[in-house]
Amino acid sequence: MSLKTWMAVGVTLLFWSSAFAGIKAGLAGGYGAGQVVLLRFLSASAVFILYAIFRRIAIPRREDVPKIIVLGLTGISLYHIALTFGELTVSAGVASLIIAVAPVFTAVVAAWALKERLTLWGWVGLALGFAGVALITLDSSHDAGFTRGAVLILVSAIATAFFFVYQKPLFARYRAVDLTAYFTWIGVTPMLVFMPGLVRELPHATLSATLACLYIGVFPAAIAYVAWAYALSTGRATTVSSTLYVNPLLAILIAWVWLRELPPLSALLGGTVAIAGVLMVSFLGKKRLPIDVLGTNTGASPAIDEQEGECV
Repeated sequence: MSLKTWMAVGVTLLFWSSAFAGIKAGLAGGYGAGQVVLLRFLSASAVFILYAIFRRIAIPRREDVPKIIVLGLTGISLYHIALTFGELTVSAGVASLIIAVAPVFTAVVAAWALKERLTLWGWVGLALGFAGVALITLDSSHDAGFTRGAVLILVSAIATAFFFVYQKPLFARYRAVDLTAYFTWIGVTPMLVFMPGLVRELPHATLSATLACLYIGVFPAAIAYVAWAYALSTGRATTVSSTLYVNPLLAILIAWVWLRELPPLSALLGGTVAIAGVLMVSFLGKKRLPIDVLGTNTGASPAIDEQEGECV
């Protein structure tokens, strides 16, 4: 691959991995979870509006509109609201490790919805993925707040699995960037319920928190996706997508530098087990899933290439 392609991959991974810490930074500076996710996707929506002004985007077919709406509500609204509220009690690094198990849920959904058959290694990988999540939460099982947050982040992982599987047919008719714009605009709509709180909190929140929310909206949720689309269009999809497996490691490092926050040893061990399961499912566990992804949105506008990919 060319140097420009690798640069695009690096920018994408950096931005997507930083979203988990960016959410925590917004929460720490005076914003509620609802206000963080709303401010984030208002800024992301603005970026895509500018994109639509300067570059024509495809108008959805009438028969595709209901599906695009449901996918926007699932992949943007549900995914990001659950993730952000989950990070109220779960660290950025732990959140990234839980989200990393999303491909396991994707394999389950694809096996059910698309009748994809898993090999024996696939089922072993699924078991490892679920065991890894159990290990991640082991040390804090006595903490009801942590448990609620972890459950919400698991909901995010499940939501993005459905999102990845059911958006697949749309890529035969639309560019990925265009779909992401529609998903973002639809997804931000339910978040407007948090607008009164945002109006109240905006004057009192710290500047660093506001900048963090704008950052995770403009960069991980919008600009990084453009870089990802460029990388997929100029490089080999399998090679480009394989780099996504470093996302949890980068997210942990960024959270340590930005927030001085490190996951507990049990979470690191569980994350290692979970990612081993993800790798087993992705490379050994299926004859060929229609998508090979390392689950999100960490935290950003999720969309995938026609062959494979992911965004957070």
